[in-house]
Amino acid sequence: MRSLQLSLALRLEHIHDLASIGRLAPGDGPVLATSSQQRSLVYLGAMQKMSTEEARSFVSHGTRTGKLAVVRKSGQPQVTPIWFVLDGDDVVFMTHETSGKGRALRRDSRVAMVVDEEVAPYAYVMVEGTATYSEEPDELVRWGITIAGRYMGAHRAEEYGKRNGVPGEYLVRIHPTRIVAVTGIAD
Repeated sequence: MRSLQLSLALRLEHIHDLASIGRLAPGDGPVLATSSQQRSLVYLGAMQKMSTEEARSFVSHGTRTGKLAVVRKSGQPQVTPIWFVLDGDDVVFMTHETSGKGRALRRDSRVAMVVDEEVAPYAYVMVEGTATYSEEPDELVRWGITIAGRYMGAHRAEEYGKRNGVPGEYLVRIHPTRIVAVTGIAD
């Protein structure tokens, strides 16, 4: 095991950069990152970046939920599971205007969302971006049906879509500014 001085701000792409210049190689295993203030464990195994199409397929597979992070008024983070679908490059979901998510999005449009595979060899897609929202009734119902179809099945999509496509709901779009998509984390 090699010890390297790494900052706490080390990001996944920096690990890949180190690998690309030969300072770390796949299979090196755990790398202890030390500093005088804190220690952090970074793992470089056989994990690989997903292509754009692989990432789209991954987040759209089955009924995987997103874990949406917003910032509360107090500055504390809030993470909530959401039902979502993709529309082009955008992530689309719904929330109520009085929910923690709804209130947070009105104050600060910056968001992050993770979709993960919870079984080995593990994978995830993390999306950072800005959110916009709409209260247009026809769009609420249309997207409510689309989202419900993914999670509840076609036989219940209209029921859930109409239940959720009502005044007070927001149709939210995340416009990605950064995406990290990794697979084979435990390989």
